Amino acid sequence: MYNKVNTPIALKGEFSDAKKFIPLPKPAGNSPFRLDIREVIQDSPLEKEMVFHVVGDSGSAKDLSFQRLLAQQLIKQSQDTNTEGRPQFLYHLGDIVYDHGEAHEYASQFFEPFEKYPGPIFSIPGNHDAEINPQCETPYESLDAYMQVFCSKESTSVPFSNGSSRKSMIQPNVYWTLKAPLATIIGLYGNVAKFGIIEPDQREWFVNELKDAENQQGERALIVCVHQSPFSADTNHGSSLSMIDFLEDAYAEAGVKPDIVLSGHVHNYQRFLKRYPNGDKVPYIVAGAGGYTILHDIATQDNPDIDTSSDRFDGVVLKRYCTKQYGFLKLKIKKDSEALRLIGEYYTIPKDAKPDTNFTAELFDHFEFPIEKYSPVLC
Repeated sequence: MYNKVNTPIALKGEFSDAKKFIPLPKPAGNSPFRLDIREVIQDSPLEKEMVFHVVGDSGSAKDLSFQRLLAQQLIKQSQDTNTEGRPQFLYHLGDIVYDHGEAHEYASQFFEPFEKYPGPIFSIPGNHDAEINPQCETPYESLDAYMQVFCSKESTSVPFSNGSSRKSMIQPNVYWTLKAPLATIIGLYGNVAKFGIIEPDQREWFVNELKDAENQQGERALIVCVHQSPFSADTNHGSSLSMIDFLEDAYAEAGVKPDIVLSGHVHNYQRFLKRYPNGDKVPYIVAGAGGYTILHDIATQDNPDIDTSSDRFDGVVLKRYCTKQYGFLKLKIKKDSEALRLIGEYYTIPKDAKPDTNFTAELFDHFEFPIEKYSPVLC
């Protein structure tokens, strides 16, 4: 619509879970919680080109049909006989299982739809993955099931997967760094609060990971992932002011900004660009339309329940959005003789798509920019 906002928004009012926090589980690995991608992928060339899917909020306890349509297309792209451009893995931005991260939900919401996905699946937890069902007859701790599926000490069968051939992932912690020849992907964990809470120990770790990545700037893309969206223009969540403050303070202390920030939580697609006073530009992508039944709309300018006046939104513009269709992101990092480039493509599921029919996801958005030593520039 013509009167939609073109900037991030914050929702007015107080929120009951704004300060909700659950202690983190014990890490599966040792600090600084890094995983070399070659421990998981040995038979795919990653030095010249790395291609991977990104999606968030694929779980749904209400209706799984949308999730299955999307998973079908992720699998189709990953099985494409054209080796060039074929995704090598999936990075999930959280909310894998609704509503309370229970083990018995993983078979239907994760293992079944992604059974035939040929590559490994990495992730960070979302707030729903970490919730605890107060009505569950068998007590469990926050992220118990998530840890078994994604943070196992060794890759093994998961007892509640309903016989899936997909083994557990060996991520070292709920916040962690994936190291690859062309990228460093830092995954943060925002806990269960609506707008996210990150405590000092994780903040210190994040600053150190940013500083470590500075040595490879221009040689590896620096990607930051967090479930709760820093910037959003939707009317269900809006922007997380606390997450914006957390990220900006960490960038300032480390003296390093990422090349791109990826988030979920909001059930739609949004691409923002933040221009800093010194000329730096960082894209912020929301990719949370992974299958949850309800999609979230963009606010209109005359909405009395939103606020666009925060100085945190200075220099941030909403470039593109999709709120009526489910979709996923495909990222390509390509190295040539002159530069490292990051190429993004966002695909949507056709509105008339039916499960188990031969349809193809439609390209909705394309963006591309070079990875430079200090100042990423968006084309």
